[in-house]
Amino acid sequence: MAVALKDVKHYEELYQVLLEAIPSSLLLVDRDLGIQMANRNFLEKSRHTQADTLGHRLPEVFPSLFLDNTDIARHIEKVFELNEPTVGDRIAYRAPGGLMRFYYYRIFPLTRHGGGKHVLLLMDDVTEQTRLSESVRQTERHLATVVESASEVIVSTDPDGTILSWNKSAEQITGWAHQEVCKSLLFKLCAPRCQAEVKHVFYELRKEKTTRSAEWDLLAKSGELIPISWICSPMLDDQSKTMGIVSVGRDLTVSRKLEAELQQARKLAALYVMAGGIAHEIRNPLAICSSSAQFLLEEGNNRVFQKECARKIQTGIGRASAIIENLLNFARLAPRSDLPRLNLIPILHDTLSLITSQTRKHHIELAVHEPPDPVLVRGDGSLLQQVFMNLFLNAINAMPKGGHLSLSVETDRQQVSVGVADTGCGISKSDVGNIFDPFFTKSSGGNGTGLGLAICYSIIQQHSGAIDVESNEGQGSTFTVRLPAIYETH
Repeated sequence: MAVALKDVKHYEELYQVLLEAIPSSLLLVDRDLGIQMANRNFLEKSRHTQADTLGHRLPEVFPSLFLDNTDIARHIEKVFELNEPTVGDRIAYRAPGGLMRFYYYRIFPLTRHGGGKHVLLLMDDVTEQTRLSESVRQTERHLATVVESASEVIVSTDPDGTILSWNKSAEQITGWAHQEVCKSLLFKLCAPRCQAEVKHVFYELRKEKTTRSAEWDLLAKSGELIPISWICSPMLDDQSKTMGIVSVGRDLTVSRKLEAELQQARKLAALYVMAGGIAHEIRNPLAICSSSAQFLLEEGNNRVFQKECARKIQTGIGRASAIIENLLNFARLAPRSDLPRLNLIPILHDTLSLITSQTRKHHIELAVHEPPDPVLVRGDGSLLQQVFMNLFLNAINAMPKGGHLSLSVETDRQQVSVGVADTGCGISKSDVGNIFDPFFTKSSGGNGTGLGLAICYSIIQQHSGAIDVESNEGQGSTFTVRLPAIYETH
């Protein structure tokens, strides 16, 4: 008998240890709602002692508001009646002097057969989970508000591009409601010419995990194509696996319209400048021709004066014809494919020989740096000579008191670079962006037509090349002509 009592005591101690270790609040309640047992978790959370808990009824331990809101007494009676556990439910409880806490409670009968004298009330503290869920819901509501109020198109899809969300801006811009496009593939709502690229970008996003930008036209419900600038980013899970893709798009309709209007305004401004330049340049030789013709119509002029008038008329017509020819050369901007192969070095030497006397006259030192081997390009020798002659003469005119003129030629397998540098007056920052415009000139004395550099630009364009300038006012300028190289293996 002593052994049996000892075993019972041992099991009671183990039972008590087990109750205290359970992270839930436990109450043993009889049919009269009296509390027969309460574990430490409940006592700590409710701020009660065993003395003011054990032997007391639930209304004496819990606030009446708590009992009324949960109707827990009726649930306990139902468990005694049916001998079946209740479905869990959530309750809120504030202990005296404490903060509001949330519990998930369940009621279990202690026996399933023959009824029972007690039920077990189990309460799990879910306060932190509840607050976290509320915080998550608030964050989700905030993000949803941001997405819906954004002026950009915001679309989320699964990794394959199936639309999951479609914000209000997307609805307003395209006319498609969310329910009309949900579960559709995004690329099918794009212009046919863009669909292959959209599928390729989404395929790459699943692999690369990087942001991609592109411009794809969206097909509106009306059939109109809407230009959209997109930024697409993958959504990654905890294992860095792509779980979806977010695409943010900006409607380019207004900006494209403004760009077109600005471009048209620039064209009209350029046309105005060109028309003014043509009128100014042709008016001068025509005025000379007109006055000379009037003199010829007068009687009594001697033979020498008549010849002089005829010569002026011929010179004026020739100048007007040259201006028109230069304009035609400037207009030929299309690259030519019928250009022959040539060595650029002899062309540069021939051009330099034509300006040697002028460099001596203006006390200009000339330096040439060129490779020993032939420099092969495809081009028209006379046109290229015209380009370099113009650059050399401009450099000489920029150094009326002398200076240094250097010619450097560099080449690789892809490109030939020819630099023409001077130590002259340079070009102001306000003018450097306009020097290749037709009829833009800073020449004094009215000798320049403003077509020289414009024609050079056109010629180099015809040769599939480029020409640019670096200049500092008062320090000189460097013009660089770049042409495609012809590379030969030996």
